Amino acid sequence: MTDKKIGRPTNNPKGKPIHIRLDNECSSILEKYIEQENVSRAEAIRLGIKKLKDDIKK
Repeated sequence: MTDKKIGRPTNNPKGKPIHIRLDNECSSILEKYIEQENVSRAEAIRLGIKKLKDDIKK
């Protein structure tokens, strides 16, 4: 028997799940963005988080 994981191989595993509640405005913005850019909800959220990087004080 092998201990290989099942699923797609990746160089960037995503092992940090998160659960949030959105208000109507945020939900609407997210839905419009994922439809416009044809990306998954998770990918759109990741992109939004990465946009916050420049706001982090060093």
